[in-house]
Amino acid sequence: MISFDLAFFNRMLLSLCISGIFLSVVLLYFTGRNFASGMYLGVFFLIMSQYGMTQYAVLYSKSVFLVSVFFINPAFIWYLIGPMLFFYTRSVLTDKSQLSLWDLLHFVPMFVYLIAEIPWLFTSFAYKTEVAKAIVNNAAYLFEFKATILSDWFGVNALYMSRPVLQSIYTLWCIFIFIRYLYIGRNSTGFANQRFMIKWLSVFLGFHFLFVISNLALIFKTFVLQIPELYFTVNVLQIFFMAGTIGLLISPFFFPSILYGLPRYPESIVKPVASGGNENDRIPEEKKVIQLNLEENYLQLIRQKTESAMREDQAYLVTDLNLQKFAERVQLPPHHLAWFFREIRKQPFNDYLNECRVNHAGQMILNGKAEALTVEAIGLMSGFTTRSTFFRAFKKTKGVTPGAFVDHFTNGSLTS
Repeated sequence: MISFDLAFFNRMLLSLCISGIFLSVVLLYFTGRNFASGMYLGVFFLIMSQYGMTQYAVLYSKSVFLVSVFFINPAFIWYLIGPMLFFYTRSVLTDKSQLSLWDLLHFVPMFVYLIAEIPWLFTSFAYKTEVAKAIVNNAAYLFEFKATILSDWFGVNALYMSRPVLQSIYTLWCIFIFIRYLYIGRNSTGFANQRFMIKWLSVFLGFHFLFVISNLALIFKTFVLQIPELYFTVNVLQIFFMAGTIGLLISPFFFPSILYGLPRYPESIVKPVASGGNENDRIPEEKKVIQLNLEENYLQLIRQKTESAMREDQAYLVTDLNLQKFAERVQLPPHHLAWFFREIRKQPFNDYLNECRVNHAGQMILNGKAEALTVEAIGLMSGFTTRSTFFRAFKKTKGVTPGAFVDHFTNGSLTS
């Protein structure tokens, strides 16, 4: 019965790794190109899936070829699991997605191990095959084989422990900053209203914590206490490890709309009463629209801040204004604003900006400014930097050129 369960465990591990690679490709292709948080999450799942495939190949496949390919070779990238988790969590909580010079320190462990691993990487495949045969014949060979100079300095067991220990530190760090933002940032409008993001991070970090702790315990008992049978029998740690792995890889499919750190758009759902239905089931007209647990308040805040900045503060008069600078001005995440204009207003930010500038120019003309100023000067005073841009935007918004607008107004065809 144990062998059957173990075989099922192995097949499930391989299936999860394949699905994890598929998930990472989807994230990198559809979201990583536009949002750094999506890129971090995609790389995180890609490395996690590769880590699982290596575990399957080395411990369970009994394939000399697979062991030759996966043993040691990709080990250096596993040191990126923790940093990618941290970068993703930070970008979601603070919208700080760009890496600074200090963030390069997170890559130091990976580069240190990569440098130490270079001699092994350039070792002939024939030699790697001999090592793989020894591992397939006796898994205990993993305890004694020294593939890098770091193994001589710190010992094989210390190197095996370094990766899960580092990953555990990053996981606890991410949980800490998440709890801190829940406590300190509860009045932060950009985050407090994103209930789905809070749920997602709770589930995501929770499953990752379960994975990390069980994996750390497995490696400690296997390589430090030298109890290798833990990896070859079904036990409590293996069950927790599998639960964490499954939870990590399937959780994104239950939170598809918040993986990118975006607010959810409130949609209306109307429940019509079928003809002949029970009158008691009829929903009153004023209650047909059911309020979902979507982020309507946050979207309303974005709308208010955007309109206030344009109408009251006249932000459009800033000639070099763009989405990034406007986001800083209204203190909202730029990718939230980009999503708002694309999905809610159905209008690019630049078109909205030019529309505000054109309306300002039109009002100046209606106020008689064209009597003392040229049309080009009015365009420049409205935030445009070139005559052609002003004329093109004016024609698109008003349907006529600025000169024609002035002529119509002068002739009395247009009124304020």
